[in-house]
Amino acid sequence: MPKAIWNDEIIAESDDTVVVEGNTYFPRSSLREDVLRPSDTHTVCPWKGKASYYTLEAAGQVTQDAVWFYPEPKPDAKAVRDRVAFKKTVKVEA
Repeated sequence: MPKAIWNDEIIAESDDTVVVEGNTYFPRSSLREDVLRPSDTHTVCPWKGKASYYTLEAAGQVTQDAVWFYPEPKPDAKAVRDRVAFKKTVKVEA
């Protein structure tokens, strides 16, 4: 089962993932809430839409804007709705 690992801890795990542009998107519901901090960062993808971010924080460790998601993806990007993906600082194992 695919896992997202940050600082040697599993922060998301699901057998319902989607790969888009080389990034593994996990269901939002599989992501641990206790390590998330809101971020004011936003970026725009021409075909997916406006991305929002979370910062990861636990045990004194912080990785800024390590998690992104599309709250309202464009129609062509419906596969990423209600899903999150991670910066390369988060290890994704299949």
